[in-house]
Amino acid sequence: MTKASEVHISSTDNAEIRHCQRVWSAVGRFLAKIGHDRLPQFVKIAMSVAEPAGWISLRNQPDQISVKECGVLTVLSANLWHDWPRYKNLEMRLESFARLVQSESVDLLLLQEVARTRFLHADQWLAQRLQMAYVYSRANGSEKIGFEEGLGVFSRFPLKRLPHLRHMGSKCNPFVRRLALGVEVDTPCGEILAFSTHLALPRRQNDRQLRELHQWISQMAENRSVIIGGDFNAPEHTGQIKHVRSYWQDTYREIHQHGHAATHELRWPWGGVILSHRLDYIFLQPGYPAWQVVDVHHADAPGGPHSDHRAVLVRLAPLHKGD
Repeated sequence: MTKASEVHISSTDNAEIRHCQRVWSAVGRFLAKIGHDRLPQFVKIAMSVAEPAGWISLRNQPDQISVKECGVLTVLSANLWHDWPRYKNLEMRLESFARLVQSESVDLLLLQEVARTRFLHADQWLAQRLQMAYVYSRANGSEKIGFEEGLGVFSRFPLKRLPHLRHMGSKCNPFVRRLALGVEVDTPCGEILAFSTHLALPRRQNDRQLRELHQWISQMAENRSVIIGGDFNAPEHTGQIKHVRSYWQDTYREIHQHGHAATHELRWPWGGVILSHRLDYIFLQPGYPAWQVVDVHHADAPGGPHSDHRAVLVRLAPLHKGD
């Protein structure tokens, strides 16, 4: 398997984020004048964590392209639950997740909370295990503290051009980031855009980020079909989800129009459910090539839970002229 390359790309940011980055850049320059070796260790660590996202790991080609004819495209979105600082059964959960991907013959993975620890880089582990092309971007943490987590897009088909990265609008906090990561995928049916995202918990921030995400993706789509998957941290009854569903197809509700469909639960220590919400989605922005949803369900890994979230799996069939 060819090694992924480390590439720096400029993220697309809003005015508030750019202002925050200028402030922290000025702080960094001031500390540089003092001299890195003279800085206390905790300051060095803080600055590494505060460094903006931008460095990505990229491997454009899968080990083998097994599908060469245009047909059903299977997409899986999953929050892998980094479980910092315990990393409970991380490698075991990754193996269970990899078996799920293989059993469902998944073509495209949209992942959140992809962990890198001192002992294991989940992005590299999955790419080697599944023999996929992939792109990974750090969101939070730093390898200098022995932990970081971020977003990933994995594909059985080649990835084209440099990926797209956006730091979503939020309060000026250099230590907590919410990102969207996208890339062009060269499928046998034509080029599509695929995005993974993980949005904030506070409702106002979440609302703002989702509207910002929709606007940004619409500007880049250029009449192409776009698949957007992730942990949106917003139940489907919220205004922002209702708003975005007026523009994007909610693939799960294309098939399952009614009923509770939780992907995440909070439980009491004795097992009772506190909250049960649908937070994980795969949306489709229609374009070319055109697709229709033929199957969608929430999935758990066969060898045991891979995460504290259920994954979302959708199968899309190409729509040809006359269909």
